[in-house]
Amino acid sequence: MAADAQMFYVMLALPTLFGLTMVGEGVYKMSHYEPGWVSIILGTLFLVIVAFGYFLLKGYMT
Repeated sequence: MAADAQMFYVMLALPTLFGLTMVGEGVYKMSHYEPGWVSIILGTLFLVIVAFGYFLLKGYMT
């Protein structure tokens, strides 16, 4: 039972870190006056998908 919960959170933690990295890269680019909107939008979209997957796997959405 505990191993299932650990695997569940690992499966969500790694994609969340990837999405946050994309958003951070976009913010970094924009702070240096480079176009970074694509990274911010894709990172945010990725984080929304991870959140949707969390609620879907947790059973809140049926």
